[in-house]
Amino acid sequence: MGSAGEAEPPDVWSARSAGTLQVRPLADRTGWQAAGEISLSTRPAWERALGCLAQQDAEVCHLELSAVTFVDVAGASALAVAAQGLPEGRRIMLEQPPASLGRVLDMFWPDLRSVEVVSR
Repeated sequence: MGSAGEAEPPDVWSARSAGTLQVRPLADRTGWQAAGEISLSTRPAWERALGCLAQQDAEVCHLELSAVTFVDVAGASALAVAAQGLPEGRRIMLEQPPASLGRVLDMFWPDLRSVEVVSR
C-alpha cells in the first residue's frame, strides 16, 4: 500500500509494516502469485487480490502460494468467504500453500468445494 495520495500499480499490491505481502498476477494462467505473510497488517492487499479473483470469468482461478510463509485464521476466512461467493461451477486452486492453510480450511470449512489445494 502506498502512502496517502500515492496509488499502487493496478497489477501489484503490497503491504508493509510488521509483515510483508506482495501479490502479482500470474503470467500464464488466471490468478495471482503471493509472497510473504497474510496477517492483520497485510490483509487489505490479500482481500483486494481475492476480490479481483472473484471477478474473473475463468472456471478455475489460481493462487500460487509457494512463497507465502504464514496465513492467519482471518486470512483463511477471507479466502473461504471469497470462495463461497463464487458462482456455481467456479473454483479457486491453491497451489503449494503453507500446510497450515490447508489444515485451517479443513478444520473450519470442511465442505468448501470451491477451493482445491494442490501441491506440485
